[in-house]
Amino acid sequence: MKWAGGKGQLLAQLSGHLPEIIGREPFAYIEPFVGGGAMLFYMLQHFRNVQKVVANDINEDLIMSYHVVRDSVEPLVTKLTALERDYLLINDQEHRAMMFYDVRERYNQHQGDSIDRVAQMLFLNKTCFNGLYRVNSKGRFNVPFGRYANPTICNAEVLRTDSQVLQSAKLLICHGDYAHTLQYVDGLTFVYLDPPYRPLDATSSFTAYTKGDFKDDDQRRLADFCRQLSATGCLWMQSNADCSAKNPADTFFEDLYHDCHISRVHAARSINANPSKRGKLTELLIKNYE
Repeated sequence: MKWAGGKGQLLAQLSGHLPEIIGREPFAYIEPFVGGGAMLFYMLQHFRNVQKVVANDINEDLIMSYHVVRDSVEPLVTKLTALERDYLLINDQEHRAMMFYDVRERYNQHQGDSIDRVAQMLFLNKTCFNGLYRVNSKGRFNVPFGRYANPTICNAEVLRTDSQVLQSAKLLICHGDYAHTLQYVDGLTFVYLDPPYRPLDATSSFTAYTKGDFKDDDQRRLADFCRQLSATGCLWMQSNADCSAKNPADTFFEDLYHDCHISRVHAARSINANPSKRGKLTELLIKNYE
């Protein structure tokens, strides 16, 4: 699934910032904002000594998709394949758009069971404008049609491989506010946090993964949560926007995390309505360890 802020492109850099001790000792791994799951899959596939993994997100439909891919991948492949076949048989974009908006309405009306809804969600993700997931204040998916010539809507091989990885007995998939993941800290624990980013400027705001916004007060609450994590003795790393790179006077995160270690990684922004605003930029890595 394409997900705004997805970490697939950054895994090589992020892996270089992981705490060394988790490569040597049994540990628990917690991801309170799992999103598209790039880091989750990396940790499950590369660390055999991880004893427990907790994947959480406040987006209920996203978490439903993890459960369906794990538990019902073959019915999902069947339904998604049918959507792909019907879509690709349509030869003109006007009628493809009609199908897209019909599926979008069914998705927003919560029509069908969980497998239907995840098939609809994945279909929309592969055929909407720029692969963006965004909802309005009422929680309705509102991204318009994307004019792709030949999109891959159902990658059955990837879904089946993902299903096998998610069937790990170590993994707990849960839905809710990130703060409830504190209860899962157990012994040596590493927490990776990838919250909605603070906007770099007034035109770059994108926090609408759910019907609620993530504002500066929410960033401050998150900082308090990170200090709660530190008080348990666990190690944590957070990704967020590099606001001071855009505006040197905007030291919001440097001030908020003045007692932490801050590094920068290079990322490519691919989701923006304005193509001129896509491209290379830096992101912050905030850690409570060296």
